[in-house]
Parts: sequence; C-alpha cells; structure tokens
Amino acid sequence: MKSIKTLSYIFAATLFVMGLSSCDKVDYPDRFRPTSGVPTVHSVRYSSTDTYIDQAFMEEVVCILGENLRSVHDVWFNDQQAILNTSYVTDNTLMVQVPKTMPTVETDKIYLITAAKDTVTYDFRVLPPVPSVREMSFEYAQPGEFVTIYGNYFYQKEGGEPMVVEFPGAKATEIKNLTMTSFDVKVPAGAQPGKVRVTTASGTSASDFYYADNRGLLFDFDGTNGLYTINHGWHACDLTAEGQGVGGSVALIASNGEQEFTANGEDWQDGKCHFEYWAGNWQDPETYGTWDGRRLIDLVDFTNFASMCIKFEVKVDPERPWTGCPMQIIFSSVTQVSNGNAGVLDIHGNVLAGCNNTYFAKDKQHPRYMWRPWKTAEGGVYSTNNQWVTVTVPFTAFTDNMDGTPATGTLTPESFSNLEFFFAGGTSDEGKPCKPYILIDNVRAVPVR
Repeated sequence: MKSIKTLSYIFAATLFVMGLSSCDKVDYPDRFRPTSGVPTVHSVRYSSTDTYIDQAFMEEVVCILGENLRSVHDVWFNDQQAILNTSYVTDNTLMVQVPKTMPTVETDKIYLITAAKDTVTYDFRVLPPVPSVREMSFEYAQPGEFVTIYGNYFYQKEGGEPMVVEFPGAKATEIKNLTMTSFDVKVPAGAQPGKVRVTTASGTSASDFYYADNRGLLFDFDGTNGLYTINHGWHACDLTAEGQGVGGSVALIASNGEQEFTANGEDWQDGKCHFEYWAGNWQDPETYGTWDGRRLIDLVDFTNFASMCIKFEVKVDPERPWTGCPMQIIFSSVTQVSNGNAGVLDIHGNVLAGCNNTYFAKDKQHPRYMWRPWKTAEGGVYSTNNQWVTVTVPFTAFTDNMDGTPATGTLTPESFSNLEFFFAGGTSDEGKPCKPYILIDNVRAVPVR
C-alpha cells in the first residue's frame, strides 16, 4: 500500500508541474497585448456619457479616444502620474482617473508615454474640486477689516478668471495672500449676516459658517440680542467696554489681580475669573422670567446638539498670555444646578437643584470641554495679539472629566440650560503658571455646518 500511495503522489506532482509549465502556452483571447509605435488622441469624453470635454475635476474618470492606445505605458496629467489599468485600454479607448493630487507645475496637458519613451501630448485642463469654505478667523469683523478664510481649493490661475468672494449683500474687492487652503479678504461695506460664497473656475461653494452670525445667540453681554446684564450665580465676572470690534460690553475672565494660576491641576479660580449663568430667578414655582434667568434651551433648540457647536469671540492680551491651567466650559441642566432654592419645582415639573458647586466635581463624571489652546500654540504661549478671533467647539468634543480624563456621563438636550466658563482642574502637566487676561463675547450655539 505504501508503494502505491507513493507512486500516486509522484504522478500527481508531475501533472501539477506540467500544468504550471504549460500555463503560459494557453491562449487567452482577451489578454492585454501592448502594441508598438505611438498613439494618436482624437478627443476626451466623460467615461459615462458621450459629452466631450477639454477639462475635468481631480478624481473624475475620463475616456481618451484615439488610435493605437494599447501602445501607452504611462499617463500623466500635468506633472501627476495617473494609475493605468490595462483592463480599461483598447486600441481606440483608454479609461483613466484624473489624479487626486494638485500639480506642482500646471501645463494643462495630458502626456501619453510609450514603453519606448515616445511622448504624445494633448491639451487638457485639470480643475480642483469646488472650494471648501470652512472657517473665518473673526466672524464678527467689521466692514473694512481684513479676515482670513480657511478651507481648501482656493485658486485663480494667472491670466484666468479671478476668484470671487461674496458676503451677503456685498462683493469683496480686496483679496490677498491667496493659497490653496487660505486667503485674506477685506469685509466689504454693506456686508450682512449669512454665508460667504467663494467662486473659482471649478464652481461656487457657500461657507460652513455665518458671517456676523446672529443665530443661536446666548450671551452678547449687552442685553440686546442675548442674555447676561447682571450676575446669575454665585460669581460675577466683570463686564468691560473693551469690546470695540464686536460691539458693546464683553466679559472679562481673567486671573484675579496678582493671583497666579499654578497650572498644577489644583487651581479652582472663582471670583472675577468665573463666568456663571444658572437659570432661575429665586421664584417658587420657578417661571424663569422673560429675560435674564431663562433656561438656555428656551432660547435655542438643542434637540440635535450632536450636530451643533458653541462659538464665541475671544481676545487674549499678549502682555498677559495664557500658558497653563485649563478653562472648563460646562453646560448643565436645572436639575443639576439652578439660581434659587433647592427642591423648588419649576413650571415644567422639574425639581431644581439650587445653587451648588458640586455637580461637576470629579466623582460626578459630568462631560465638559477643557479648553487648553496653549497646548498647540507656539512655545506653549497663547495670545491673540490683541486681535479678536472666533473659537469653535463642537458639542461632540464635550467629553472631559474634571481632571482631564474621559468623562463617563452623558449629555442630553436638557443638559444645555446653564453655562459656565472657569479655570480649574486638569492634570499636573497643564502648562506653566500664568496670569491670563481674556475677553469673551457673542457666545452662541449653532449648527456645525
């Protein structure tokens, strides 16, 4: 039996080797066979339609029409090589995807290169996608001020159509420092609140943000379009008239006199550097009144808070920069803290928690955002060089605990009734001691896009 099995294995192995050696002799009629000579290009069209084109966006699939296209070994658009799949090449058609990388040198040509290094060129322009308009450095800039807009695919070709920037109600006339991902623009006279539109040769896109955003305004510190003209909690930060450029009064959240933030995780700065808004007016039952004292959820719909963000303008004095100790940004419900006596019912049937400073303590695991801009600032020193800038924090980033570790609690739409900004917590490596001087204005809750 052993000898029979051995002979069987030898016979099977011999057949396998013979099969391998004969594979390259099998004729596959559909197998790609390159040709010699040079190709000829007649035209280019979209791969899915008979529309003939002389330009296309990056990553679009186009079909090159011509003769002897199986002689092509490489395809380049400008100075970017495309991926050539011979399964989509015949004598008369060559389907290829335009490269997704912007060219370093724009020649506006396709290069078809053979194995013998012969090159055929064809006039064809590659366009970036339509602009992506994501952020503005200072959303409340006044007409006549320059701001920086960030995004992608901003361009204008020399000698070609200029890029156009339009604010609601007015077109910008001055653009400078244009790069693919940013540019500076002077806010035109007559600009109104709303989306900014940018037009290039690729098309037009509207911004994710609103210029002079007047939606979802929670606190303007003037008592005209938002809340807070007096303190609503235990601590009252100062209001100051240093808000030229954003309008009226602004909140001053700064270290108290000569007191220095130790930045070792033990700071709990109250007093003048704690902005505190707790809903309620010491009523029984609590009605929240008609102005200050209302729940923030009565001003803004937080039902879809996961697709929203908090925005505000900030100015940090370069003479008193921010180098350590986090600023905690905390929203809360009236069942966690409120401006009034604990145990009181409100008109919605909620049992109010009353005034306290324990609901956000370490063992409660209440999610908040720990704002630490010096972490990414040059040299670990954050200031805005006495300029106002817009800060955006999506509510999905509210995931921190008191000590900077991930919080285990969850937020609900009712969690957005109160708001606090204050310096405290973090870990033992929270930057360097400092005495920051920080101005904040126009706190608002708006959609991310």
